[in-house]
Amino acid sequence: MSEIVDINLWLTFTAASVVLALIPGPVVSMVIAQSLSHGFRTGLRGIVGVVCGNTILFAIGGLGMAWVLALLADWFDVVRWAGAAYLVYLGARQWFAKPDSIDDQLSHVPSRKAVFWQGFLVAITNPKTIVFYAAFFPQFMDPALPSGGQLVVLSVTFLLVVNGIDLMYAALAGRLRPLLTGEKRGRIRNRITGVLLMGTGIAMALARR
Repeated sequence: MSEIVDINLWLTFTAASVVLALIPGPVVSMVIAQSLSHGFRTGLRGIVGVVCGNTILFAIGGLGMAWVLALLADWFDVVRWAGAAYLVYLGARQWFAKPDSIDDQLSHVPSRKAVFWQGFLVAITNPKTIVFYAAFFPQFMDPALPSGGQLVVLSVTFLLVVNGIDLMYAALAGRLRPLLTGEKRGRIRNRITGVLLMGTGIAMALARR
């Protein structure tokens, strides 16, 4: 591996990625909301969508095709606004939803495709990912080594770290979910989930290229 990346730089990059991933953002808010509302498996499906979206963005950046995003900027804006409106709608509906029992909610779990596309939209419509990719990665690359191999290793490392921490948040929210049963606590659960979903939608709407 030392022939591909500088080990010291890679370790520093990994540590920095962990710190950045621990800071809650739109993806984390969405994952927690999904897991808190419908359980860990639902949050996991959302994470799969996030992985696919981030992989596409990283591939575009790694292949030097950031111009593709610029070319499709208007289209991405349409998708971003549509996705933001949808998440705000889901959040508002969750906020006002009647607090059901865990068993009742299991019969209203959203489809796998719906949860997947929620995660995918949040990831793919985040223009900051490419900016982050371009500004953050070069600081941990050794100019004496081939850039291609370093980009692959750093990209895979970052995706593993970020998605691993997303899984941690999803598992934690899934563990807390049974504690929020009953009418009163169920209402609290709905309010928390609603705020997280609406917050994610608002963050998407306010994102700028």
